Amino acid sequence: MSQNLINFFTDKNVLITGGLGFIGSTLAIKLAKVNANVTIVDSLIPDSGGNIFNIQPAKDRIKINISDLRDKNSLDHLVQDKEYIFNLAGTLSHIDSMKYPYTDMEINCLGQLNILESCRKNNADAKIVFTGTRGQYGKSLYTPVDEKHPLIPIDVNGINKIAGEQYHILYNKVYGIKACSLRLTNTYGPRHQMKHHRQGVLNWFIKQIIDGEKIKIYGSGRQIRDTSYVDDVVDALILAMMNKGTAGEVYNIGGEPLSLVDFVEKLIKIYGSGTYELVKYPDESKDIEIGDYIADYSKFTKLTGWKPIIYLEEGLRRTLAYYIQNKSEYW
Repeated sequence: MSQNLINFFTDKNVLITGGLGFIGSTLAIKLAKVNANVTIVDSLIPDSGGNIFNIQPAKDRIKINISDLRDKNSLDHLVQDKEYIFNLAGTLSHIDSMKYPYTDMEINCLGQLNILESCRKNNADAKIVFTGTRGQYGKSLYTPVDEKHPLIPIDVNGINKIAGEQYHILYNKVYGIKACSLRLTNTYGPRHQMKHHRQGVLNWFIKQIIDGEKIKIYGSGRQIRDTSYVDDVVDALILAMMNKGTAGEVYNIGGEPLSLVDFVEKLIKIYGSGTYELVKYPDESKDIEIGDYIADYSKFTKLTGWKPIIYLEEGLRRTLAYYIQNKSEYW
């Protein structure tokens, strides 16, 4: 993939929305290294995960525009010369979406329409890869979950992510704007924000163990999560952009499924110390717990050949090393 990646993106104009966040910054660094002309747009809303330090390894090769998806005038300008748009910006927290449903709707619905309308009017030739979420499915009726599984979300975020995804598919069908969606699962790794747990419990467990705290797992701890290392997710995003056959389609992305207890026990073993306890679900989390989730990503694999290659032990080692070295930038 490396030589194809270089050939495909060298000197190409790329826009990454939410590019100072966890996944977006990892993607930006990889594309900058193959000499793509990378522009990031990020709102840097407090607690959203955006962090200038995230792009430190490639900061001199990346342009940054601080603006919000809700600012349509800014987007009209930003999309004009971009050949490839990775649309990662959006709110992620299931809990926050229930507390602040209008904010979630504005960013995950209105913001997505703004991007698509800006492309329709100013750059209809751009290709867009949108990031959806396993939260769109709600509680699994069966596992592994394929793309035909009913969409029955149990929180506001899941509903709004469905809408954002469907806007992209609609604009592909009606206006010919090449767009696809990857439904991501629980992603962990370097560059995730570590100030709160609302955007990903796996990374929060990592913070707790580094801080020497007893890790708290809600419920029985036997609920299964499909864990994806961030570099594997970035590779999937890139392949989705490079493959012409993805336009107009949605795809699951998955990794290594295991229970939260198994994840934490492996984390403790690799770190060399640590303890955990099972605690009751807080009221704000109990009603929006999805239960077990395992992704069937065979549709995407058949088209692109993608498979996760960084499994949990190696992913946790890399993640722990990163945060131990750069703790002051994230705590």
